[in-house]
Amino acid sequence: MTSVSSLVIICDGTIDAKVPRTTVNDYFEILKDTLIGSELEAWTRSQKRKAIETAKFYLFDGGVARAIRGLPPLAPKSPDFGDMFEQFIFHELKTWTDTRKPGFPLNYWRSTSGYEVDFILGGHTAIEVKATASVSKRDLRGLVALVEEGLMKRLILVCREGVPRQVGPVLVLPWQVFLQQLWEDAFVD
Repeated sequence: MTSVSSLVIICDGTIDAKVPRTTVNDYFEILKDTLIGSELEAWTRSQKRKAIETAKFYLFDGGVARAIRGLPPLAPKSPDFGDMFEQFIFHELKTWTDTRKPGFPLNYWRSTSGYEVDFILGGHTAIEVKATASVSKRDLRGLVALVEEGLMKRLILVCREGVPRQVGPVLVLPWQVFLQQLWEDAFVD
């Protein structure tokens, strides 16, 4: 399956491209080896909700993918904007783990029932990314579902709101505040 903007690719073998799976896997390995893309492994420690074990694949630059496809400039309220925003946060998290905490786990979680959390940092911090400037309860669904597992120290929703706030167990952070705290190593413990 491919997201709307083709920035995040989830290969679960459900699409028949008439190409052997080993060939596809080899191509993905080439993309990783040449730093054109990065694989994000699934977090599968959930007990109450069965997790999907398929990795996500992020391309190095969504702008290149958009240019190749001849897409118009990005509009802030478009579905593609949300995908690009998620990719931006992914690259910040990946850069932080690669440079500050090599080997520190970075994953994502998706249940077979459709709940998803964009990133699990260190196995203890759940991070959902929404491009919205006004978070609603619907935006918290994946994080709230993950609360039931009792394994997370922090639940964070990164968004474009202007002021940090607490919504139940979830800390809603403007993306600028989140990145500042990330680079200050606030989510290491």
